[in-house]
Amino acid sequence: MVNVAVIGGTGYAGAELVRILSGHPHVELTMIASRQYAGRPFSDSYPAMVGIVNLTCQAFSEDAVSEAADVIFTALPHKASMGVVPGLIDRGKKVIDLSADFRFKDPGLYEAWYEPHQAKDLLKTAIYGLPEIYVDDIQRAHLVGNPGCYPTSVLLPLLPFIDAPFIDCDSIVADSKSGVSGAGRSVSPATHFCEVNEGFMAYKVAEHRHNPEMDEVLSLFSGRTIHITFTPHLVPMTRGMLTTIYVGLKEDVSTQDVASRLNSFYVDKPFVRICPKGRLPNTIYVRGTNYCDIGFHVAERTKRLVLVSAIDNLVKGASGQAVQNMNIMLRLSETAGLDQVPFPL
Repeated sequence: MVNVAVIGGTGYAGAELVRILSGHPHVELTMIASRQYAGRPFSDSYPAMVGIVNLTCQAFSEDAVSEAADVIFTALPHKASMGVVPGLIDRGKKVIDLSADFRFKDPGLYEAWYEPHQAKDLLKTAIYGLPEIYVDDIQRAHLVGNPGCYPTSVLLPLLPFIDAPFIDCDSIVADSKSGVSGAGRSVSPATHFCEVNEGFMAYKVAEHRHNPEMDEVLSLFSGRTIHITFTPHLVPMTRGMLTTIYVGLKEDVSTQDVASRLNSFYVDKPFVRICPKGRLPNTIYVRGTNYCDIGFHVAERTKRLVLVSAIDNLVKGASGQAVQNMNIMLRLSETAGLDQVPFPL
């Protein structure tokens, strides 16, 4: 058994980590750190976990967490992780960070969208934790920057095509809809029930901080500069994310060619499911799971490829993917602790 700890365990992503890790067959959850709920049982914050997780939350201490665990998940806000992670890496710990602090290779790009980076040297060795793409690098990693939920939902359907000769890379538009849990647990007027219920809105149009994350990964993967137009939307549901991507076609492509490319790209990837012809993804079919469902339509009249993906923003979009990364780092089965059977409806 491997001892693991979660720092920031009472936020939504942290709590989802606790849920998944508590049922993992190869790890022991030994510590949950929480500034706000230190000294209180974790189940006080999440009563669903009564009798399942009996740990009391502790205030963060580098010494305490390093003694308690060999693998540490940092589920902290953007800009907070960079102050915590370097000391843990110096102590020889494996760290999976769920913030944006270690997702970028270019520190200037991070600083343009967030703030000055306090641990730039670690960006050179941190691995972007998209397991279906960077599994070999993740196996050797000591620090993984877990991707954002929006980038996960955009990159997984798009990367199989980004180097295809029939794709117009300058025409890509991504339109994503997220459940309200993506905004985190902190109370704000924008996510108050009365503000979101029975409403549907776009926000941060072409200015969301996940946009440069997608651009950097697509550019590094393809070997050319790519900028996509990205618009997120807030949907009045708790969890789930649906993304629709529109890509111009330079030449005709058949439905069979698209299906073959997707299926061959994701062969033996247990958490990517390619929808058969005539069916498109639905967030309800991936709820609570680490799956990413991908469907598509070739629009011959307008010469566009339309890609659609569905994930659970808290699982494949955050904590499930983080556990998937841990499994790879530890050379465990990639699906360990993540083999939840989806709800039929």
